[in-house]
Amino acid sequence: MNKLENKAVDFDDVNSAEVFRNIGYQIIDVLAEELTKAKENIGSPVLDWQTPQEQLKFWQDDFKGDKIEDPLLLFRNIIKSSINMNMRGNLGHQIAAPHPITALTSALIAHLNNGMGVYEVGMAGNAMEKIVIDDLSRIFGLPDDASGFVTSGGSLGNLTAILTAKIKYLRENPDVKMDQLVVIVSEEAHFSIDRTASVIGLRKDNIFKVPVDADFRMRTDLLEDFHQLADREDKKIFCIVGCSCSTSTGSFDDLADIADFAHKYKIWFHVDAAHGGPSVFSTKYRHLLNGIHYADSIIIDFHKMMGVPSLSTAVIFRHSWYSNLTFSQDAKYLWQDQKSEEWYNSGKRTFECTKPMSIVHIYTILRMYGYDIFKEQIELLYGLAKNFAEDLNKRSDFEVLIEPQSNIVCFRFINAKGDLNILNRKIQQELVRDGRFYIVGTTASGQYYLRVSLMNTRTTEADLLGLLNIIIEKASEIMQNEGYFLCKPQLI
Repeated sequence: MNKLENKAVDFDDVNSAEVFRNIGYQIIDVLAEELTKAKENIGSPVLDWQTPQEQLKFWQDDFKGDKIEDPLLLFRNIIKSSINMNMRGNLGHQIAAPHPITALTSALIAHLNNGMGVYEVGMAGNAMEKIVIDDLSRIFGLPDDASGFVTSGGSLGNLTAILTAKIKYLRENPDVKMDQLVVIVSEEAHFSIDRTASVIGLRKDNIFKVPVDADFRMRTDLLEDFHQLADREDKKIFCIVGCSCSTSTGSFDDLADIADFAHKYKIWFHVDAAHGGPSVFSTKYRHLLNGIHYADSIIIDFHKMMGVPSLSTAVIFRHSWYSNLTFSQDAKYLWQDQKSEEWYNSGKRTFECTKPMSIVHIYTILRMYGYDIFKEQIELLYGLAKNFAEDLNKRSDFEVLIEPQSNIVCFRFINAKGDLNILNRKIQQELVRDGRFYIVGTTASGQYYLRVSLMNTRTTEADLLGLLNIIIEKASEIMQNEGYFLCKPQLI
């Protein structure tokens, strides 16, 4: 007997178009139900909290089970065990509530499974990528020869840009040693900058972190002091990073001031605009990015404020040849011409070879809605944050850290005598367990604050009012149980 006849898997069934169609219709119906809940049901749970141990036990038991013929139950269990980013009470991390069309582009991308490193395995994707990057370069005000690509996330984007800056500097200054290289960042810069420095071989003490002002923006008045420090220590500043905006507080650095400093000393100027970059589409908020047109490199995440599934980040260079500087290794099995600069072979320019066609998401959104969708999204969510902060400032129970510059609001409950840091941490934990809202926390100036990131165009002022009511309820319960003293808060 032919051993192949004794098979456990029927590939005709696995690859069946009809089976795929039937399952597909069902999962689309399930996801559509979730979207309906997200729009219509105020107070629908964002997450069904379980401990790590409970989750692990559940999925261990599931994994031991018999093979399933209908995966719909599995899919429903995954949904039940996950945060629904589309829910109006999801106010946590800077991750998009993805526009529904991108669930379908995700299926298309997965089905095609075209890596984009080589042109013939990414014909559409590479062409789309060039069009979108070129258009973004124009919108940011960069020179005509600006170029770039899309990569998987802001951390990899920052790594690529800063590594390029290092390579360029060392080629132009061959006598400089690695242990002399310095990068300047704000104290509020994303942790990926520290990781990047470690990956590219920088000494930890060669990350010069500039203090921030009362609004958590880089104190550019101190930059000359840091340049003098570098001179005294015989160190060379090869790159300075501007935050647009910071992850913790949503604050925008003064890019024009940073650009002046960078130009004066011929330092690479990188802008981490992963979150705040889409402000460029709004005439009302574009001023937050004043000076970005001087940047040598910019990153902007499509999967934050542009409604795209994770991960998808544009890396844009002031000059096209910069984008070919970093990852120009030989790969004879991929490209016939190893040295030529070819926009259509993106593997020559990115760390990734088999990178996904995530560009299809943003290209589709632009073709369906144009840039107006990002303008209106920015203005809606930034405006909602400002209104929320104004409401908080009117209440004696709460304290706002700073007036929000973006869609991020940091605040805390203060109507208590006792350790407010511990109290607010416990409030955040209780909110997670409750499940109706999901928010996170951050530490600023040594104090713990609750942090809301308004990413979802469905979220309303009424939802935020509900959040404050629940915070007051949770605070009261905690204080009654743990001996805090306060004036009894009044429900809103």
